[in-house]
Amino acid sequence: MLVTEKFDLHDCVPTFPDFPQKGVNFYDITGLFKDPEIFALTVQKMTALIKKFSPDRLFAIDSKGFIFAAPVAANLGIGLSLLRKASKLPGTVVRYSYALEYGTDEMECRVEDFAPSERLVVVDDVLATGGTLAAGVSLLQQVGGNVVGAAAALEIGDLHGREKINVPVESMLWYPH
Repeated sequence: MLVTEKFDLHDCVPTFPDFPQKGVNFYDITGLFKDPEIFALTVQKMTALIKKFSPDRLFAIDSKGFIFAAPVAANLGIGLSLLRKASKLPGTVVRYSYALEYGTDEMECRVEDFAPSERLVVVDDVLATGGTLAAGVSLLQQVGGNVVGAAAALEIGDLHGREKINVPVESMLWYPH
């Protein structure tokens, strides 16, 4: 496959109608990291999006956010820390509860993972209703983090999730609902 910078990454994200329930389109981002050339292009494009924020550290959301944030942090030569599901991080953690489309969840961070002066960007795989990304931003802000932006590999724009996030948001791919 010939993958150039103009290659349309939308072609690598299959849609599964009515999954996980009727009326929902599931956009399978795993197609972005199955092929090494496509993943390299994905990382290149994500790096360019996130670089605009001039971050000092990325905070990746559990779990697919890790896949995108790790190589981007390496490309930018900056630190990477994790926003994990409850009870997954050792050390002193701060927990944040938040509402999801189908219930509630909790996420944690370690406050010793960043300095208050650092410019932080929160990274996730998909921005849909905005609950998870907004929670990550809010958690870091609650503990004194200087969150300057958020980024997602894919955004389902018709769900208006970005409206819940109180920092600038960048998305690599946009899909309707």
